[in-house]
Amino acid sequence: MAASLCSAVFFVFTSCEDKVTDAQKKADNNFASQILYNANIVQRDSGEISLRFKAPVIEKYELIDSPYVVAKKGFYLEYFDKKKKSEIPGKIWANHAIYYEKKNFYEAKGNVKILTNEGTSFATQSIFWDRTKKQMYTKDTVYVMDNKGNTLIGNNGMIANDDFSEYTFFNNTGSFPSKEIPSVKR
Repeated sequence: MAASLCSAVFFVFTSCEDKVTDAQKKADNNFASQILYNANIVQRDSGEISLRFKAPVIEKYELIDSPYVVAKKGFYLEYFDKKKKSEIPGKIWANHAIYYEKKNFYEAKGNVKILTNEGTSFATQSIFWDRTKKQMYTKDTVYVMDNKGNTLIGNNGMIANDDFSEYTFFNNTGSFPSKEIPSVKR
């Protein structure tokens, strides 16, 4: 009787211990496996700079099912468009960013500012970039100013090609000289 009681108590403790261990394993994987401080990353393509990225802190979470990289304290990015062969980089700033590796998807939030290499500026509170579809979008209000001072406000967001060669605004207002509005041929 004493032996069966001891084995029953042992079984209860070991089975509870296994459950705690499984829960701990799941919780223990969600930590930054890599942390970079004062990051200054330069990406090159065929010897030419294609991207400059700066952030006070970058954390990489790669020991989980959906790995991601996060810049919680903001970032600054310069990108060079090889197609346009411009010496002037495009620039992006934001207070927070996340990159989901498996989805190849970026998310930037908080005072997002984008300046294209052609001088058009975009300001919004969040933007999402699907690199697979080569598309950027937001549902937040977007403020746009071109290099001539013309302004446009997309009150319900926008969708754009990731090179900003084409974009669509929703519920927009603004001021553009009528000569600069393209005519529609029918």
